[in-house]
Amino acid sequence: MDHLWSPWRYRYVSTASDDDGCLFCRIAAESKDAENYVILRARRNFVLLNRYPYTGGHLMIAPYDHVATLQAADPAVLAEMMALARRMEGVLGRVYRPGGFNLGLNIGKSAGAGVAGHIHMHLLPRWTGDVNFMTTVGETRVHPENLDMTWEKLRSAVEEADQG
Repeated sequence: MDHLWSPWRYRYVSTASDDDGCLFCRIAAESKDAENYVILRARRNFVLLNRYPYTGGHLMIAPYDHVATLQAADPAVLAEMMALARRMEGVLGRVYRPGGFNLGLNIGKSAGAGVAGHIHMHLLPRWTGDVNFMTTVGETRVHPENLDMTWEKLRSAVEEADQG
């Protein structure tokens, strides 16, 4: 059996706890956008990078409200969430030129939600051939740039779009 080491994940897995509260509520309340990889803050939702992405540019859109289901969410929150998904699809398209996108929500722990008590939408750019043997066999993902670089690119693209 081969082993692929990812020591950078140790800090996350060794400190993660159910007692830490809601990740999205904590990030929403903080003013550490660069540290938390928050790309933009809108009126009802914010957009941030997934710290453990499936692909480069993997974003999440989370409401400021702590709600666990679409049924519990204010319709205005959901409308803005979809508008932000549309906007970020354009930003990701301009910056990375992917061949397509995955968009989705995992609602509830049984559905695979990592943060089950706070809805959030995933938006992932995809390229033909980006699912290869490393992901399929090695259960490892290879990314061409680090999160700091991705954050800088996407934050700059959002700011440029806002000015133009």
